[in-house]
This record gives sequence, structure tokens and C-alpha cells, in this order.
Amino acid sequence: MGSVDLTGTTTAFALLAAEAFGIPPERVRIVTGDTATSPYAGATGGSKITYTVGAAVIQAAQEAREQVLAIAAEELEADPQDLEIADGAVRVRGATDRAISLGSIAAKTMAFGGRHAPVFGHGRHAETTNAPGFCAQLAEVSVDEGTGHVRVERLVVVQDVGRAINPLLVEGQMMGGGLQGIGWALHEAIIYDETGQPLTASWSDYTVPHFSHAPTRLETVIVEVPSDHGPVGARGVGEPPVIATAAAVANAVADATGVRLTELPMTPPRVLAALRAQRRRVNA
Repeated sequence: MGSVDLTGTTTAFALLAAEAFGIPPERVRIVTGDTATSPYAGATGGSKITYTVGAAVIQAAQEAREQVLAIAAEELEADPQDLEIADGAVRVRGATDRAISLGSIAAKTMAFGGRHAPVFGHGRHAETTNAPGFCAQLAEVSVDEGTGHVRVERLVVVQDVGRAINPLLVEGQMMGGGLQGIGWALHEAIIYDETGQPLTASWSDYTVPHFSHAPTRLETVIVEVPSDHGPVGARGVGEPPVIATAAAVANAVADATGVRLTELPMTPPRVLAALRAQRRRVNA
């Protein structure tokens, strides 16, 4: 592979290759090569690697499978259409005693003077159509009206992922996006002084969400409406969950207090100022 594994994409590729070829995923090893020798895969980012490269993985596995079946057909004197790959071997359907192991096929294709060419599947793909990701969120918050502190008690992330190739990884991406969204909603900001000097230029000053900021309940709901273009119907997963969180939290704050905040992050000073302004209006 020429792509970089940033968030578990090689696991997804192994699952795709295994399904296309007909072997268990644990028998698949993904090798990431140097850019001087690996096929081009584009930059890793934009929730696009599985979506854009996955089809090439499937093509390569299917081509390798066809080559294996052709070799097995010669060795078993059978029609390739009558063969199947199961339990690490190619066998004739309905006649399990007529079989040849994948290891034996590999040995026959890599022997000096062997009559079969090595198995080498190649896949390439250009994806020109987008498959948008869709995410909705529900938030429950508690607001300390004396300090303006907001805590997200519960966050439900609902996302259409097309097809969850690796459901555990998909859930992790959805949770990570939701927590990053909480950072945008309540914590993260680049602040400058009156001379333009950044005051949040290091990790000691710039607040990102960590474990203590996570909701007490962080739930995910995977929706699968297959894309017409992604590999096996998959869509991009990683970033859509980041987008909806701030709006969901702001709506929850408005529901809890009657105050509508329109500037991020909703820090305690801003929330407290909005609450005091509301009280002044009520008492005026």
C-alpha cells in the first residue's frame, strides 16, 4: 500500500482484501511502502482513504483470486467456475477431497523452473464522486448558573457510515469526533493580546478536551445506508461527527437556561455574561 495508516485504515483494508479473496482477515498482512516504490494513494486525511483506496484493494484481491483459481483449475483439472476458496485451500465444490492448499499454489508459482507465473494482483482506482457523510447529535448538559461552567453529561452521536467495515473502529472514530466537537464547543480558542501576540501558543495554554471533559455517557448509533461509490458501500467516517457537536451543545444550553450563545467556545465567562445579561433584561 502507498497510503499511511492514520486511524486504522490498514485494518479496514485487510478486511476488504480478505472478503474479496476468500480468506480470514488474520491471514492478510498490509505493507506500507516508501513513496519511491509504493503505488500512489494520495494524502491521508479528509476521511477519504478507505473511500478512495479501498476499491483498489478489492480489485487487487479479486485479481489475485482469479489467478489462484486459474492455477488450481490446471492442477485439479477442473473448471475455474466450479472452484471455491475455503479453509486455506482451493477445492472443487461438492468434492472436498479434490483440493489444493493455497500454500502449495504459492510454492508452485515461486519454484525455479515452475510452470505457473507468480500470483500478483494489481488494483487501481480513481474516485470522482463524493459520498457525503451525515451526522446528527443529541446532547444533555448541566449548567452552573453561578459560574457559567457547562458540562456535557450525555452525548449521542448518530452517523450514516454507508457500511461499517470495522464497526469497533467506526464507533471509536465517532466517539473521537464527538469529543473533539466538545473541544470546539466549550474549550478550544486561539486568543491574542491587544498587540496581536498569541496567548494560546502552547499546549499549556491551549485547552484541548481530555478524559475529564468526556461526557458521563457517550453513545454511538451507526446507520448504514450504502453509498453507490464507496468500497462495499462505505462512506468517510472520521470528521463528520466533529461538526454537529457545538450546535447540539448550544441548543442544550439554550434549553437549560433560556440563553442562546452564538460564539465559540462557550467558556464559563461567556456563559456567565450571557446569563447576567438575561437577568438584567428580565429585571429591567
